[in-house]
Amino acid sequence: MSMRHKVGTIAGTMAVSLAFIPGTASAHSLSFNQKAAAYVKQFVGRVPYVYGGSSPRGFDCSGLTSYVYRHYGKSIPRTADAQFRRFHRESEGRAWGGDLVFFHVNSNPNSYVTHVGVYEGGHHMVAATHPGGGIRWQTIYSRNVTFGTITH
Repeated sequence: MSMRHKVGTIAGTMAVSLAFIPGTASAHSLSFNQKAAAYVKQFVGRVPYVYGGSSPRGFDCSGLTSYVYRHYGKSIPRTADAQFRRFHRESEGRAWGGDLVFFHVNSNPNSYVTHVGVYEGGHHMVAATHPGGGIRWQTIYSRNVTFGTITH
């Protein structure tokens, strides 16, 4: 049985905290979303942005998200727009850490997606930003976004 919750809830904080105390919950009790949200953070400030990159030598935005999801056995399309088309939409209020944040060219939620990041909760995400910027934890900086999930 896996625990499902929104990142930042009391239960989630306890589950993540307990995972590191001997004799309590283990990493196996963490949900896919919790694992993805935690795993992507290891690349922050350590991996450069590389256009078309899809490995820890360098990522672009969709290369990062597809790599993180594949690490936990979820195969998703390679481009941001294709990922958006595959995912189920969620409101920000229903999104969990580990879901994806899709950036659209305009306010139409069906418009082309130009960027994607891993949602961390609290209006934050981890994303491959731009050359020179690398992988960053950042505030979601646009209103032209949708949230997507393949897990709930």
